[in-house]
Amino acid sequence: MRKQRPLRAFRAGADRSKPMSSPGLERSLNRRDLSSLRLQTSARSAPFWLFVGPFLIGLLIFSYVPIGWSAYLSFFDAQGTVTPDTFVGLQNYADMLTGPFAQSLLTFSVFALFIVPLTFALALGLAVAVNRIRFARAFFRSVFFLPTACSYVVAAMVWKLSLFSGVRFGLANTVLDWFGHDPVAWLSNPDPPWYWLVLVTARLWLQVGFYMILFIAGLQRIPDSLYEAAYVDGARPGWQVFRHITFPQLRPTSIAVLLLSLIAAYQAFDEFYNLLGTARGYPDFGRPPLVYLYYLALGQTQDYGHGSAGALILALLIALVTLLQGRLLGLGRRD
Repeated sequence: MRKQRPLRAFRAGADRSKPMSSPGLERSLNRRDLSSLRLQTSARSAPFWLFVGPFLIGLLIFSYVPIGWSAYLSFFDAQGTVTPDTFVGLQNYADMLTGPFAQSLLTFSVFALFIVPLTFALALGLAVAVNRIRFARAFFRSVFFLPTACSYVVAAMVWKLSLFSGVRFGLANTVLDWFGHDPVAWLSNPDPPWYWLVLVTARLWLQVGFYMILFIAGLQRIPDSLYEAAYVDGARPGWQVFRHITFPQLRPTSIAVLLLSLIAAYQAFDEFYNLLGTARGYPDFGRPPLVYLYYLALGQTQDYGHGSAGALILALLIALVTLLQGRLLGLGRRD
């Protein structure tokens, strides 16, 4: 029996040298690993939140909170107050869809049908022309893009007081006088509606340059090997190459231009307000949705309930038309 004691003692010492594998110890180790992993993740994400945090806070305060409060006001009789207590349900929406606001939406839907294709065609044509120029390309690109940096208010004043002034000293009336035509009241007479010519030309001058730059970027991404292969196969330079090579390769850019120009058409405000607005107010014709909502919510009535309902209707209309257009154009679809 005495001889077996050292062996037992050795076995006992060996058992004490083995690490403990109890469930409690494993849980404590897992907690430490998770804590260290969380600290490392927090340390790595700290710069991200440092840069993104202020933007998210501003977006929440100045965008999401006003949108939510506007949706809340649209269900109340909020005339002259932003803390209403009279619930009216969907009555504000019904009033907006059956009143002048609905006519304004219809008018600017027709306006979008004209301004969007014109913007697309002019921007694409300028981009192709500038991209083919072999000399002073940067100069022409800057010249056509420069109006984009101009203020809409300044451009509207130039169009109103210089180019299309109602008096005979305006540039347009001066040209008409050379051909023996009487001066035209471009902005004050709704019949015939010459004011649309002024509005459309001002909008085209202001925004075509921006979309031209987008098309130029798309043209520069087309590999030259496609054109070389087309020429080897017998394609003729010009319309044939543009139709079968250039235009299909510009499909993503074309979708972006169409969507952005459509949204901008419904959001028109500055040029309309400054071209057609006078000291006596805004006329009944050519009134875009945002101008109508401006006078409704911020005018003498201060009807925030109907104004909020109209703003949400306009936002939903833009979203639906944009989604429909993206669906028709195959936005997000793989080639």
